Amino acid sequence: MFDGFRRLQVPVGDAVINGVIGGSGPPLLLLHGYPQTHVAWHRVAPALSRIFTVVATDLRGYGDSTAPPTDAQHTPFSKRAMAADQVAVMRHLGFDRFAVVGHDRGGRVGYRLALDHPRHVSAFVSLTVIPTHEVWQRADKAFALGAYHWFLFAQPFDLPERLAGADPDFFLDWTLRKMTRERSFLTPAAMAEYRRCFRRPEVRHAMMEDYRAAASIDAAIDAADVAAGRKLACPVHVLWEAARHGGEGETPLETWRRWTDAASGEAVDAGHLMAEEVPDAVLAGILPFLRQHAEAM
Repeated sequence: MFDGFRRLQVPVGDAVINGVIGGSGPPLLLLHGYPQTHVAWHRVAPALSRIFTVVATDLRGYGDSTAPPTDAQHTPFSKRAMAADQVAVMRHLGFDRFAVVGHDRGGRVGYRLALDHPRHVSAFVSLTVIPTHEVWQRADKAFALGAYHWFLFAQPFDLPERLAGADPDFFLDWTLRKMTRERSFLTPAAMAEYRRCFRRPEVRHAMMEDYRAAASIDAAIDAADVAAGRKLACPVHVLWEAARHGGEGETPLETWRRWTDAASGEAVDAGHLMAEEVPDAVLAGILPFLRQHAEAM
């Protein structure tokens, strides 16, 4: 995986961010989701690197990135703190302005990055994600049953850590089954990497803190933005799972149009881990958008 890329270990103050960099051209930052690492991009990064300088990182506390101790407000695991990490990484690499593609938790970091650091982000792509504020506003029985971990992981330390730590491999496999229609696209190398990281208590704890932050400080920060009428200054493109939005209710694109004046997007026939399941469809969905905004990077 990631042939031709080199590994990064970038100190960003209270953490060290792990990742890879490869390719040439305008800078493009890829941010993964739960329960993955930067390896989540291994099926699309080679093609992207033919056009862009691709940087794929592990979010703080995930994979081989480190994280500081938490606090009562979960501040070190807020998306604001995670976004600041990524600005520091890109600045370390000499990139002042760049595009961001984020999936799942990485999508939440990505839009926070665009809101908090608008001059640095030329364009943002969200895979499967709507803003955290919107998620909590519409959480219902179907969401609770389908995304049970949002509620479990937000419980106080150390209940979720104990439950996930009792049998990490089983817990990870169960999670991935909930996220995918079928798992044949998850390569043995990628699965080995996800298991290696998920077996580490400090990584599992960081994941729980990420979700605790989403239910507290992240939700409060988003609500403040909504109250102030703040929007993303950059254009946004969103891909979402067609099966989860079958014509009922608001589409993710309609949601994002409240958060930016320039939104586009489309449904994709895929499960949640679409960059690994249908890489060609994801590339087809995001490359025209990224190419269009390359000059602004």
